[in-house]
Amino acid sequence: MKKIVNPWKDLESQGYNCFGCAPGNPFGLKMEFFEDGDDIVSYWSPSDNYQGWLHTLHGGIHSALMDEIAMWVIARKLQTSGMTTTLTVKFRKPVPTGPDVKIEIRSRIREIKRNFVFLDAEIRYNGEICSSADITYFCFPKEKAASDFYFNGCRTEDEL
Repeated sequence: MKKIVNPWKDLESQGYNCFGCAPGNPFGLKMEFFEDGDDIVSYWSPSDNYQGWLHTLHGGIHSALMDEIAMWVIARKLQTSGMTTTLTVKFRKPVPTGPDVKIEIRSRIREIKRNFVFLDAEIRYNGEICSSADITYFCFPKEKAASDFYFNGCRTEDEL
């Protein structure tokens, strides 16, 4: 697996404060990402600050984790930016929260039709799928991604 470098990390002084991936957001998820073949993967430890029920990860956080990783698939695999147009989540099993819990979030492209990308994502705990999502993403032209979203490419550490 190759670690992906956050292409926006130097924009915090300009207002970059993404809930999903900004390392300086005190309330955010601070996700980091890795490339594993066709998949983008993140490992995350859900503290009790993200619970819905007692020591159980809130469903909205499940959704946020899978929505965020889908964007990173677009950034890395297609080298552009865009926006989620649909996110359909299936909750299968509860995910615990706590200091010793580590989950895996994984996503990949299923299909591309023009500017629309259809992705699959899932959250696993102890190897079991706890939630999954079907995600549709609208991709911006690379010029718009660069001019409007400060996107100048997404690289792994060994590509820098």
